[in-house]
Amino acid sequence: MKTIFSTLAAACFLVACNNAETTKKEGETDTKTAVTPVIREETVVYTDKGDTLQGFIAYDESITTKRPAVLIVPEWWGLTEYPRMRARELAKLGYVAMAVDMYGKGRVAEDPKTAGQYAMVWYRDPAAAQRRIEAAAAVVKGNAATDSSKLLAIGYCFGGSMVLNAAKLGSDFKGVMSFHGALEGGVVPQKGLTKARIFVANGESDTFVSAEQIATFKKQLDSVGAPYTFKQYPGALHAFTNPDATETGRKFNMQVAYNAAADTASWKDMQDFFNSILK
Repeated sequence: MKTIFSTLAAACFLVACNNAETTKKEGETDTKTAVTPVIREETVVYTDKGDTLQGFIAYDESITTKRPAVLIVPEWWGLTEYPRMRARELAKLGYVAMAVDMYGKGRVAEDPKTAGQYAMVWYRDPAAAQRRIEAAAAVVKGNAATDSSKLLAIGYCFGGSMVLNAAKLGSDFKGVMSFHGALEGGVVPQKGLTKARIFVANGESDTFVSAEQIATFKKQLDSVGAPYTFKQYPGALHAFTNPDATETGRKFNMQVAYNAAADTASWKDMQDFFNSILK
């Protein structure tokens, strides 16, 4: 009898496991039943307007099906270790992730003055910035693991401003999310041009983003009926997602700091936002 009961219990357990595996919602990235991720990292060389660019791609080789892709446009420092880390984290979530090289040849800035000079080129020419981002989009769409119909983008600080502008200019993203991105001087949206859903994660204590800028940003999107979410994270300063921000703030006397609670909450919000788009 004990043997019979043991056999029945094992059979019920297997049935329950099989049922659990089939309850995942269609279009949702499966992270519950996956085996340990096997993250592949690649440096990809591509060009834009004659400039040689060096992007960084990460994806989970243990996933055998095509999956959505996420572009990551870095802070004004350039393609440092931070956007690479985010690419790895997105790969663990089941995406093909690509950190974008905005400055060429993987160039990074070591101080705010240099970073500002590098970034200002793209702030002044949003169409050129869109073209550079779309050059990266073409690369990640061409990756064998990518479902090219499901392209998303995130950006940090400078990068947040860049993905917002690209979306307002009509880039073919399903959704874009700006983490502590600049809002001042952004592209004025035109009705019918913005196709992407937009999420802005803003630090409530960010001294680089004024209440007036926030009001203007919302008013412009409301005027053209573009769907967006604007969320404030209490107590968070500029660059709140970057663990190195506090030390950077001390080093250069800048009002930036890491905020673990806001980082965790905004990353969760990103996952929920993307899942709502892809479901």
